[in-house]
Amino acid sequence: MTQLQILPEAGAATLLRALFKGPVAAGAPEIPRTAFRLERLDNRQIKRYNALLGFAADALPLSFYYLPTQRAHLATMLGAEFPFRLAGMIHVENEIRELRAPDRDRAMEIVTNVTIEPPAENGARYCELHTMGKQQEQDIFECRSRYLAVRGKRRTAGGERGSAAVAPAAGQPAGEWSLAANAGRQYASVSGDWNPIHLWPWSARLLGMKTPIIHGMHTVAKAAAMLEQRESRRLKAITARFKAPIPLGAAAELRLLEPAGSYQVWTGGTLAVEGRFG
Repeated sequence: MTQLQILPEAGAATLLRALFKGPVAAGAPEIPRTAFRLERLDNRQIKRYNALLGFAADALPLSFYYLPTQRAHLATMLGAEFPFRLAGMIHVENEIRELRAPDRDRAMEIVTNVTIEPPAENGARYCELHTMGKQQEQDIFECRSRYLAVRGKRRTAGGERGSAAVAPAAGQPAGEWSLAANAGRQYASVSGDWNPIHLWPWSARLLGMKTPIIHGMHTVAKAAAMLEQRESRRLKAITARFKAPIPLGAAAELRLLEPAGSYQVWTGGTLAVEGRFG
């Protein structure tokens, strides 16, 4: 039986542990399921999140579920059984679905299972973390996050994320936004994700990035907020494939495509994110 622990806060100590955690011995161990207790959804944090990203003040955005999920993922990957180095892992896909409206003031159980995928043909290694949020044994939400843990041999200029498109795809423009130089720090202050690649030029360079980039889930949330405004309804599901990073200071454009429910986010003629919503 999985022992229920208090969901760790995202703080400096956790970040340092993540930056310095190395890979474990070779092999493919079975990673135990983790279960954490979130005492309640933080309404003050939700309001700050909504104000930053463009949601209605009192809304509970679908994308907000990723914040406690990410805390659970980080705690899970910091476990001794997780085989990969955390610094340098790339978030390549994400899916969030709400299954039932939550009680914001009731405790929630955050349960995560990890799947380590077999090596790809080029040697790349991926893992998926599947998380369920539960209240009183009822499923509230689920989140699937896929990460590139070990990069393979590059076969194209686009690397593991594929070749970036260089001309806007067909589709209907649905909104745009610009990222301030401090957008990464603003999102980090709300989300708790202080990964250095999102913060300052010097901190991004320390981790091998030419320039700081915005969090992928910031882009998903901005797109979700615009989609909700356009559709005049709350989203219950959204998927994302992260194709290319968006640098701080850049502009982003949301586009709608066929079939209905498909979207893309472009920056400077490059496809950054694509997915579906419902």
